[in-house]
Amino acid sequence: MHKTTDMTTGAIHPLILKFALPLIAGNLFQQLYNTVDCVIVGNYVGKEALAAIGSTGSLINAIIGFFMGLAAGGSVVISQYFGAHDRENVRRTLHTMILGSVIAGGFSIFFGQIASPVVLHLMGTPDDVFAMANTYLQIYFLGALFQMVYNVGAGILRALGDATRPLYFLIVSSVVNVALDFVFVVGLRQGIAGAAYATVISQAVSMLLVLWVMVRTDEIYKIRLRELKIHADSLRRVLKQGLPGGIQMAITAFSNVFVQGYINRFGSACMAGWACFNKIDQVSLLPIQSVALSATTFVGQNYGAQNLPRVKEGVATSLQLAFVWNALIVLAFELLPGQLIGMFNRDEHVLYYGTFFLRVGAPFYLFRVLNQVFGGVLRGLGNALAPTLVMLSSFVAFRQVYLAIATRISASFVPVSLAYPAGWLLCGVLMVIVYALYTKKHVYGTTLTA
Repeated sequence: MHKTTDMTTGAIHPLILKFALPLIAGNLFQQLYNTVDCVIVGNYVGKEALAAIGSTGSLINAIIGFFMGLAAGGSVVISQYFGAHDRENVRRTLHTMILGSVIAGGFSIFFGQIASPVVLHLMGTPDDVFAMANTYLQIYFLGALFQMVYNVGAGILRALGDATRPLYFLIVSSVVNVALDFVFVVGLRQGIAGAAYATVISQAVSMLLVLWVMVRTDEIYKIRLRELKIHADSLRRVLKQGLPGGIQMAITAFSNVFVQGYINRFGSACMAGWACFNKIDQVSLLPIQSVALSATTFVGQNYGAQNLPRVKEGVATSLQLAFVWNALIVLAFELLPGQLIGMFNRDEHVLYYGTFFLRVGAPFYLFRVLNQVFGGVLRGLGNALAPTLVMLSSFVAFRQVYLAIATRISASFVPVSLAYPAGWLLCGVLMVIVYALYTKKHVYGTTLTA
């Protein structure tokens, strides 16, 4: 049975929705790795341990995000080759990406061990949190290789239209993660180290599953050891598509290290509330990101086939779906903030900070829809640079300038909490403008061949 999906034919709404739903579920289960760690540690170890895990997210996302951006660029290249029925270049690119992920994973393990204590010091991590945060980070990065290979393999499958099996793999590994969290943290009382080891083992499971499928299949995405090499032409195209996004994700995440530094000034309760908000925020973004990823694959295949009217219809459909998801998310945040934060920790001060962060951020989520969907569409069209520059301008340059000014005007945590929403607003507006200008000049004004 064929596991790839040709998105150049068929009704658009069902295609994008069918592709997005497994992505949403799959990304949700992937996010559960760190989120479950926070829930169990927050309830069974304490708010300081919860603050410790929360304070590590920016560094983890900076390193992992860089290589995830490269992988996303490779997926665009593969989807375009697939849409153009160029099997040879599909195979050359996927083998380049798999071997590259192994090399990148090894580098991340090494870098993570060295960088962890340095970055935690730069963030001004409080003494009651520092040791636990450093322990969690250094163990977590031992699983970087597993995470890299899984995400590249899953991205290849999705680029070819198979979003279902990556979901199954994540369900299995997430169940393993939850079970091991209870064993190591609750049963064996290993604290924050136990949560980190549970995550590493579950990531290894997901990697083994995706490799098992790609080695045993007879489909176009079959991995053959003799073909594993870095093809210079494939690497150049993957870097062209993925490097801007990788740099953007890494720099954006690293800039959030400094946002975390501002939060750390207000103590462990504020840090824990911020950690709760971030975990809920990341989960809430998953449906929007999944629709955007679906749009990238859909647009990539149809742009490769030069079916430009279908590209335009796909953009409109993706926006409709993303706006619906967003409305449901905002409603939940405004009506149930205390219940959502309370899943992680019931300390009254943690609840106060976390609830405040949720309610302040929710009204601005509309602008995340715009920057995610239009950014995904531009990447599918082969323009990875424009969304990268927009996001760097909004999430790094603007956000850091804003925080530097705001914290000099007020000593309250309130201006700090507005740094994320202000960046989302600016990015959403700029992304719409860039999309309109680029497509008018380079896409919809061209002569159609299909």
